[in-house]
Amino acid sequence: MLSRHPTNGPSADKSVVSIRAVAIVEGFKGLLVLLAGFGLLSLIHHDVGRFTAGLVRHSHLNPASHYPRIFINAAASVTDSRLWFLALAALLYSAVRLIEAYGLWYRRTWAEIFAIVTGAIYLPIEIYEIVERVTAVRITVLVVNALIVAMLSYERMRRSNFETACAPGGYP
Repeated sequence: MLSRHPTNGPSADKSVVSIRAVAIVEGFKGLLVLLAGFGLLSLIHHDVGRFTAGLVRHSHLNPASHYPRIFINAAASVTDSRLWFLALAALLYSAVRLIEAYGLWYRRTWAEIFAIVTGAIYLPIEIYEIVERVTAVRITVLVVNALIVAMLSYERMRRSNFETACAPGGYP
């Protein structure tokens, strides 16, 4: 007997794989930002300007050039309290991403809606960035984000229609 449930069958298998792929990406982003936050904490009570200058030299950039100099000067003025604040912000961001990844992995409705909203919020910014200057990275980020938002929106609508149809008094 064929099941009419949207979580059974070949198309459902593809949607589970797609949603879990998004969950993996979100989890990876959360872990990456968490590591960055720990990196910021490791800089407390250290000379951040000197560390940044060494990082610029290690990257084979000229510390006297315009952008590396801006980066070094900005880092030199960072205080320990600012590092604590940035590390806390990284912790909160990573917690949100990891919770979202968990919810997406287990196909929670709240996580799908949250992912759609947070992904859609970035679309105008990404479009603006492309209008300012077209690069392959910016186009890739926009396309991938738009595809994720579209896929999650489609899945959310598809499952919502099925749940409506199966509710008491719903259409057959």
